[in-house]
Formats: sequence, C-alpha cells, structure tokens
Amino acid sequence: MSKKQNYENYWKITLEYSDIYGEKFNKTLKIIIDFIDENSSTEYSKEKYQKLQEKISRVFVKADDASTRKSINQFVKLGFIEPKLIGYHERAKSFVNETNKQKKKSIFSRIVYSNSSFDSAVTHKSDKKEINFLLKTLSKIKKIEKKDVLALMTVDISKFKKGYLTEDELEEEKRYTETINFISRKYNQLGHFWSILKNLDDLIVSDNYLCFEEDYSVIEEMNSEIVKARDSYLHRLYKNELKEETKETLGSIKCMLEKLDYPSLVASHIKPFIKSSEYEAYDVNNGLLLSRNMDILFDQGYISFGDDGQIILTNQLSNELKTHLKSYSLDNFFINETRKKYLDYHRSNVLRK
Repeated sequence: MSKKQNYENYWKITLEYSDIYGEKFNKTLKIIIDFIDENSSTEYSKEKYQKLQEKISRVFVKADDASTRKSINQFVKLGFIEPKLIGYHERAKSFVNETNKQKKKSIFSRIVYSNSSFDSAVTHKSDKKEINFLLKTLSKIKKIEKKDVLALMTVDISKFKKGYLTEDELEEEKRYTETINFISRKYNQLGHFWSILKNLDDLIVSDNYLCFEEDYSVIEEMNSEIVKARDSYLHRLYKNELKEETKETLGSIKCMLEKLDYPSLVASHIKPFIKSSEYEAYDVNNGLLLSRNMDILFDQGYISFGDDGQIILTNQLSNELKTHLKSYSLDNFFINETRKKYLDYHRSNVLRK
C-alpha cells in the first residue's frame, strides 16, 4: 500500500474531562445542550460561540480561553454536539439525565460509536469515524494491543472502504509506524484515546490490550500458555461418559445442576482443559454436564461448588442473580473423592475472589 500520507496527520483527541460520570463532564454538556435549545434560531457565528464560552466560564473557571474551547470541542469530537452548534445527538439529553452508571455507559457507547469523529470541531465537520473503524477492526481481529492502536492512529480511513483493517493490513501499518518511529514518539498521545475506550460498553481494556468481553476468557487462556490441541474424539468420549452418568442418576440426559433436559449441553471442565494433564483433560470426574448459561458462569469463575455440592456464588454477581442461583446444588451422587479434588482446584484457582 502506498504511504503518501503525512505520518504526523494522525488520530488526535484530547479531553478536558475524562470522567464521563463526573459533574464537570455532565454539567458542561448540559450547558451546551441548553444553549443550543435557547439559541436555535440564531445562525452560527464567532459571537455565538464566544457567548457559549462565556457561559461555561462563569460556571467553571478556566485557566485560559483555550481550556474552555477544549471543553466544548471534546463533545463535538465525541459525537454529542454537532459542529456549528446546530444541534446535538438524539441521545445526548438521555445521557445527561441518566443516573444509572451502566445505562449511562451504554448511551455513551452508542453515541461515540455512531457519531464520534476526532477531526470534527465546533467550526467544521468530519465524516471520519475512528472509534467505529477501530471497533470493526477489533471484531475481525479479536484482540488489539496498544502498539496496534498506535498503528491504527496513522491510518487514513478513507482508503479502506470496507470500514476496518484485516490482521495482515494492521501488521503492515504497524511495521510502517515502527519504521517512522511513530510508536515511541507518540506513545503519550494514546492516553486520551485509551480513556475513551475504557468508557465503552462490552469492552475489556487492560493495561496492554483491548478485546470484547465475550472474547476475554479465551484470550486470557491463550495468554497464559500455548493452547493445547483438543482431541475431538477423546472429548466426545468424555462428554458421552458425562451423559451416561446423568442417565444413570437422573433418568435421562440432563444438566447436572438444573436437572433440565436442554437440547444442547456442555461438557464443562472443572480443572480447566488448558491446565490439565493429558489424563485429567479427559477424566470424566473432571467434568460436569451443564447448560450453556451454567457452563459460562462456572467456566469464568462466577460460581463453584463445595465438597457437599452446595453452590458457591461470587460477590461479582448481582443480588438478583444470586437469589436465583442459591437454591441450586450438585446431588451427592455426583460428588466422589476424585471430583472433590478437581472442585478444590476450581475453588482455589478459578473462582473469582
């Protein structure tokens, strides 16, 4: 790919306020929205913009006029406010009024994903949608490291009509940014960008990489060590043994915990497959036959079981979900001495503290 772009022309954004739940972020946004409503019949002008700046400065004393302009422009760049102060996103008022943090985060995510453009400002509009481009790239690649994000920050989005980069294209961009020493020179520029990503719903943003929540457990497993190849035939035998165990004890193939005959059940490892020896990986005692929902909770350490089969619930679950789950337990006939050892491992190493 031809590199005609000026590598200093990168995705830039600075935030006056990074706490989207904070008073300054929300009050400033409300002032701007109210100002737009009150002055909707007045065309944009420098005087109109100045009037808004003065209104914000009276509430939040700034070190200089540049700080006030920055506090306004951040909302344009994030997609809440339209350039030239002609309007605001249809969800902007809902964001200001929402008090539930999770709902507020979801509204923020919708606005930023659909409408943010770092090249936009009060005085001009840009159609570039950097966050949208990044998240669509992430959906294809599954995991993006900080160096990858820095490489993305040099991309001219207009050259990629499909709206994302493939893994090979991202690698090419990364090699290019390393060649021009962009990563070491502009690493500090990533701070504001990273703070926006941390506020987006359904994203896991660690110190070094980001991914969608649904991919997190798989990625963490891959990070821990080289993934073992699962023998498909041995796994079928392992699952069949668990099915037979439930047939003998419950009368038919059912979830060991809910005692329901779901059309599809999961052979869930107690000691994770990746941590198991060859024998442990296919030992029927190192397994529970569970529904998909219960498998996810167990696999990700939200629930576990005592040696008596009683369910153990982590505090990271909501009170409502804990109330629903607390009556479940594994029957005594599913608990043997070998399975107890695996459950002890699960409580010590998988259950979230």
